[in-house]
Amino acid sequence: MPELPEVEIVRSGLERLLSGAAVAGIDLHRRDVRRPMPASLRTLSGPVRAVRRRAKYLCIDLDGGGILCHLGMTGSWRVAVDVRPHDHATVRLADGRRLVYNDPRRFGVLDRLRPDGGHPDLDGLGHEPLSDDFTGAALAACFADRRGPVKPALMDQGLVVGVGNIYAAESLFRAGIDPRTPAGSLRRPRLDRLAHCVREVLAEAIAAGGSSISDFRHAGGEEGWFQHAFRVYGRGGEPCLTCGTVLRGMALGGRATVWCPRCQRQRTR
Repeated sequence: MPELPEVEIVRSGLERLLSGAAVAGIDLHRRDVRRPMPASLRTLSGPVRAVRRRAKYLCIDLDGGGILCHLGMTGSWRVAVDVRPHDHATVRLADGRRLVYNDPRRFGVLDRLRPDGGHPDLDGLGHEPLSDDFTGAALAACFADRRGPVKPALMDQGLVVGVGNIYAAESLFRAGIDPRTPAGSLRRPRLDRLAHCVREVLAEAIAAGGSSISDFRHAGGEEGWFQHAFRVYGRGGEPCLTCGTVLRGMALGGRATVWCPRCQRQRTR
């Protein structure tokens, strides 16, 4: 499933495609994807005011509302020159272009934003890790009462948004933190380091075009290549690229987790 870097890359591509554009109408080619698509989407029209990202959601703002999109596992946007299988919605632009949402597995979401740009899915979300307020102090407040492992806590969208399995694993490796360490036991110096590493990994992933490990593609159809920089994700049983120790793997919080037992320690300071 696309994480923050991949969604941000799609957002940037859509922003370029929709700069100065206006929506003439929206056609829905089925009733639902992960859940029903409201018929009121068909009534949206007008100039595109902004293309935003909140957590793993895309928001296309129009006057009086807009489009909320979650890409799920296989969702993508493209400017259409033909009709393909699994094209579920078409945004008709006033200049004649057609922006199409395609989703073979239908785990994505297309919904309508409120006039204020809000939506229930956006309520109660946690810190944006690329924002100025994402710091060690913010993590300390988030993790204060967490006795469970730090990796699932870092992936909790109510605490920190957009950080999924890939970038949690890579960030914890850079920070030298064992993913099994109780989140609430980590002291400020280590949390400062973790916040820095999360921001660093996400920024590098965005610069690299994201991680294309299954179906992710940019709005223009290109693949990312950050997967070639993975230090631990998906490398269980292989040697650590830093120290040569065999990387360990286990299920943690229901997700495959890989770490280096030498580079990542369960110390708190």
